[in-house]
Amino acid sequence: MTRGGEHQAAGGWLWGRWSRIALIMALVTLAADQAHKWWMIEVYDLPSKGRVAVTPFWDWVFALNKGISYSMFSLDSQQGQILLSLFAVAASLAMWIWQVRAGTGWLMAASLGLIIGGAIGNAIDRIRVGGVIDYVSLHAFGYYWYVFNIADVAIVAGVVGLLYDSIIASRNAASNGD
Repeated sequence: MTRGGEHQAAGGWLWGRWSRIALIMALVTLAADQAHKWWMIEVYDLPSKGRVAVTPFWDWVFALNKGISYSMFSLDSQQGQILLSLFAVAASLAMWIWQVRAGTGWLMAASLGLIIGGAIGNAIDRIRVGGVIDYVSLHAFGYYWYVFNIADVAIVAGVVGLLYDSIIASRNAASNGD
């Protein structure tokens, strides 16, 4: 059952009531991420330009992240990048099954789609170039935040959406006396 009491549409383990939304979000995220990375590297040639000031608080700068968030657990070998990519694919498959089996609505599906699309986009980078291509650098008052990409933004937005969705679910359960 879903949050509102309706039954999930039959579809087994790979397709559910909200799967279309999750799939669209994942594909749009993946396409936007990969297209922008391609443009930044192949057309704009960011690696040869160094740091490029866009605004007083935003720069383009090429970084190849061989680890996970904040370059933790950096793995320099191609085997390490394949391992991290396989983990991203496995986590994406688990999230896909989660949204099929326990999807509570469009927000959960869209949020999981954002996370899946971002994870797959970064996994493609790992296989293609040996690490995740990052290029957005935000800074203010001498403080520089970590360098990130569209996939990272999608993952963070997806997590925020899931947190918000869980708060809504908690409030609804409390107001319904569950």
